[in-house]
Amino acid sequence: MIALIPALRSFARRLDRSPTNVDDLVQETLLRALANIDKFQEGTSLKSWMFTILRNTFCTKFGLAKRETVGLEDCASARPSVNAPQEWSVRAHEFHRALLDLPDHYRDAVDIILLQGKSYEAAAEQCGCPVGTIKSRVNRARAQLASQLN
Repeated sequence: MIALIPALRSFARRLDRSPTNVDDLVQETLLRALANIDKFQEGTSLKSWMFTILRNTFCTKFGLAKRETVGLEDCASARPSVNAPQEWSVRAHEFHRALLDLPDHYRDAVDIILLQGKSYEAAAEQCGCPVGTIKSRVNRARAQLASQLN
């Protein structure tokens, strides 16, 4: 078997150009041959038997490699990313500062409608103005917040 290693390496190089794959293929062939030495028939060619093992090993590994996508499960770049909590904290502070920069009547409308979740009618009653005015204030406040936060 040891005398056949150079011939096995040469045959493996024809199947795969990667030196590590060639080494792995020859090693796997030797392991399989040693594990199944009892199946070798005296009087037949050991070289042919070993080449058959090598070819079958290559075909098995090649078939598996075609079906597998290497590295997708282990690759960190393929995982969905989650923003760091620090970014959310910074964005919350930015929003709070932008909210404080709004005129009082815009800030009150945003607070009642968007933050407290009340209806436009309830906000209009609380502020003592028409519903259309509340809608206008909320719309202008949203536009001003969007321009400040972008």
